[in-house]
Amino acid sequence: MPELPEVETIRRQLDAALPGARIVAAGAHPSAKFAPATDAEGAAIRAVRRRGKYLLLDLDDGRELIVHLGMTGAFSIATDRGEAGPGPYTRAWWELDDGRTVVFDDIRRFGRIAVVDAGDYRSLPTLHELGPEPFDPAFTPKVLWEALRGTRRRLKTQLLSQRPVAGVGNIYADEAFWSAQVHPARRSLTSAQAARLHAGIVEALRRGLDGGGTTLRDYRGVDGRRGENQFHLACYGRRGLPCQRCGSLLEAAVWDGRTTTFCRACQGPTPRR
Repeated sequence: MPELPEVETIRRQLDAALPGARIVAAGAHPSAKFAPATDAEGAAIRAVRRRGKYLLLDLDDGRELIVHLGMTGAFSIATDRGEAGPGPYTRAWWELDDGRTVVFDDIRRFGRIAVVDAGDYRSLPTLHELGPEPFDPAFTPKVLWEALRGTRRRLKTQLLSQRPVAGVGNIYADEAFWSAQVHPARRSLTSAQAARLHAGIVEALRRGLDGGGTTLRDYRGVDGRRGENQFHLACYGRRGLPCQRCGSLLEAAVWDGRTTTFCRACQGPTPRR
């Protein structure tokens, strides 16, 4: 699933291309998850923002077009209407007044589209309850520690809930816990560990963003290019390979439905509960 670096890469590309254009026609897959795309017809796009893993397109009529990419969502922009006929995986499309068409494809159909009054996210509970943005000065080691120290869940599971911090998914969580030398299956942490994990989260996300995102299978930017960060991962998906810090073989386990990779030597033994 695209995480913050992938969504932010797409946001930057869309924001460079779409503001000022008006949506003159729109179409969508009949599923309730995608049909709201047509509600944006007639509005002009002012800006493209991001909150966590959500794309927020500001419209000139006081509303927002919200898009969650799900696992396989992808945007492309056709410069000629003749190039943009709906494909087998197209879930929504928006024709612009300058002749271009914005296309949203989603192979597995886990994405979602909504049009809401600006700032009213009550119909999207995950977006409504998101934690702070990781690059926001308000996201501090103390904020992270207070968000995690009271949980009875595994630290990684709580991190993935999006409430301690927005935008972190499975890939960058593994990278952050490895960097911090904190075991992701722990259910508590010290303030010093929280400070290291905070630094690890910011570092992992910034590195992913610098690499244009991580492409493991489906992720592509609006320009069709793959990300490059998959070539620089230190932990995620490297089970059985040597730890880049200590040389021990990395291990993997499934907790709470998520596969997690870790280094027993660097991050400590797996907690008993």
